[in-house]
Amino acid sequence: MKNLLKRTLFLLSLVSIILSFAACGGEKSKEKFTKTYFEYFDTVTTVVGYFDSEEEFLKVADLVLERLEEYHKLYDIYHSYEGITNLCDVNKLYDGVHKALTVDRKIIDLLLFAKEMHSLTLGETNVAMGALLSLWHDKRKEAEKNPENASLPDEEALVRAAFNSDIREVKIDEKNSTVYLQNPDMKLDVGAVAKGYATEMIAKELEALGVSGVSLNVGGNIRIIGPKPSDEPWVVGVTNPDIASPEPYAEYVELSGGAFVTSGSYQRFYKVGDKDYHHIIDKDTYYPSEYFTSVSVLAADSGMADALSTALFSMSYEDGVALVESLSGIEAVWITKSRDKLYSSGFSAFISSD
Repeated sequence: MKNLLKRTLFLLSLVSIILSFAACGGEKSKEKFTKTYFEYFDTVTTVVGYFDSEEEFLKVADLVLERLEEYHKLYDIYHSYEGITNLCDVNKLYDGVHKALTVDRKIIDLLLFAKEMHSLTLGETNVAMGALLSLWHDKRKEAEKNPENASLPDEEALVRAAFNSDIREVKIDEKNSTVYLQNPDMKLDVGAVAKGYATEMIAKELEALGVSGVSLNVGGNIRIIGPKPSDEPWVVGVTNPDIASPEPYAEYVELSGGAFVTSGSYQRFYKVGDKDYHHIIDKDTYYPSEYFTSVSVLAADSGMADALSTALFSMSYEDGVALVESLSGIEAVWITKSRDKLYSSGFSAFISSD
């Protein structure tokens, strides 16, 4: 009850500040402020915004941090937290089986969204692949501690784990707010959707409060909330997957709203012999996808952009662009291993001319 009262007072204070400055009607030009956080989703979050005062900006930035903490703890598959039933608890076995656990509605909504994205991406984005992904995650962590002994997951273990990834066995009871994994060998891994989904939920809350002129960047999941002052678009860079290049960006796009999300092989990987093994696993081969080094997606919704960028990374360009072209308001750019750039039909309209 105290937490609810505290949150209500915080939101009322934020709304009051935003409205008071809005009432001033542009008596002075807005200033640019930036705040960076390192605490949640195992990544860097940067909030950039144009406001009349630092006080106004910090209210918004602090709300973003508060929500990131909440979503991070709920969606964490590696750690449990006192007083919270999260996805780590859902993944646990109790006497060899999973339990139907009562969870926060935010978990229910994420998993329902994940099922939609599984259907939309023709099964490429699958949060039920946790058993398979954990084999690669564990080997990557071992390699970080002892790179000389880096190794690949056992082939038979990969096949068994892939067999236990039928998303239909994730049972969701909306009425009672429960989640149950029907297969005892199944694990959830929401890495392909959680950051983007959480970013979108936070952005929608800020929009409902009347916030504009803000950019959220949660580990490469970029969500733009309104243009800069004077209706200037934001310029966002497509990270150059060639990390040795002096040019940090391969392309620049202009956005006045919506989301821009990139999946790449250069982000998390480890080396076995002379070959790199990254973290985006192809559901058909059980190994890291070999098609591209980077895929970036433009969409109105950050969660959808996140899910699609992962899916397109493991599809041929022909199949991927066909999927993109079948969806309204979605554009993408693919960067191949030879550093060629491939585009969807409408992407060029967003490329910065500067």
